[in-house]
Amino acid sequence: MSEKIVWIPFDKMEKFMTDVFVKLGVPLDEAKICADVLITSDKRGIDSHGINRLKPIYYDRIKKGIQKAVTNFEIVKDGPTTTVIDGHDGMGHVISKKAMDITISKAKKFGMGMAVVRNSTHYGIAGYYALMACRAGMIGITGTNARPSIAPTFGVENMLGTNPLTFGMPTDEEFPFVLDCATSITQRGKIELYARENKDCPKGLVIDREGNSKTDSVQILKDLVDGSAALAPLGGPGEELGGYKGYGYATVVEILSSALQAGNFLKMLSGIDENGKPVPYGLGHFFIAIDIESFTSLDSFKKITGDILRELRNSQKAPDSDRIYTAGEKEYLAWLERKDKGVPVNEELQKDIIAMKNELGLTQYDFGF
Repeated sequence: MSEKIVWIPFDKMEKFMTDVFVKLGVPLDEAKICADVLITSDKRGIDSHGINRLKPIYYDRIKKGIQKAVTNFEIVKDGPTTTVIDGHDGMGHVISKKAMDITISKAKKFGMGMAVVRNSTHYGIAGYYALMACRAGMIGITGTNARPSIAPTFGVENMLGTNPLTFGMPTDEEFPFVLDCATSITQRGKIELYARENKDCPKGLVIDREGNSKTDSVQILKDLVDGSAALAPLGGPGEELGGYKGYGYATVVEILSSALQAGNFLKMLSGIDENGKPVPYGLGHFFIAIDIESFTSLDSFKKITGDILRELRNSQKAPDSDRIYTAGEKEYLAWLERKDKGVPVNEELQKDIIAMKNELGLTQYDFGF
């Protein structure tokens, strides 16, 4: 029996998410930022980080008191090209958008800018902030640490977060080059999606304390919390397929998300204190903007970048493949497919939306389920 999927127009879903954040105490202008980050994920086909994340991440954490609805954005240290920010456990989307705005402003003046953040919370898709730089005619780079998930090479204990290392570069095509992915083979959000869809996690993505592969998605989510399971780094466990590379890049992100801003790292990000009670995660982020015009003309950069991507896509294809993609292309194609349809909402997600709607008294919304 096929699952009932309901498609909700993007503007309606964005308005609903904005109203949810406002009801939780987020100021309207900041609620709009949060909703924009989430709906951007859904528009790009990244279902693991859009409306699917609203209740289990932001809604529940604000309700538990481990994330603050009102963001106290504090600039701790400021220089011509650098900024250190303390987010004081506020809304990660708000903190991060403001941080990238500052970074882009500095890059416009001095050619490059970088901001680092401590005591923040989950900031949504990293690509959102890289796209901000692309729209400003710049190269954008960002990363964030996260609660422990990845085991180091030759290890079985979850130590590092999924720690995305994300790049965005403008091109002369309809879409920029955006590489936005975790440094593990998969991320928690994808496993959450498998669990919602009652699907097993593919073998090789998650290991237990004995190094054996785990596939039960629902159980994996529980085991990641208590530390009895860990995600494999890009390349997988061991060195045979280059797992040490994913492990190394995850460590780079961990350092840049904590050491420059004197922030939390590794097990300090578990969200649980010594008594087993939930506490703020205190995540760290970094943002870099590079002004292309400080090096060459923007049109030249876009043309050469576009030529590189087109040559890659037009190269010889594998016998069983009819298309080669470049980073950001599938997200653009997802937008073309969804722009007139909206957000796909499965039955499990429908339950979450109904629960939030009823608890917050948002009875004006009729989604047809």
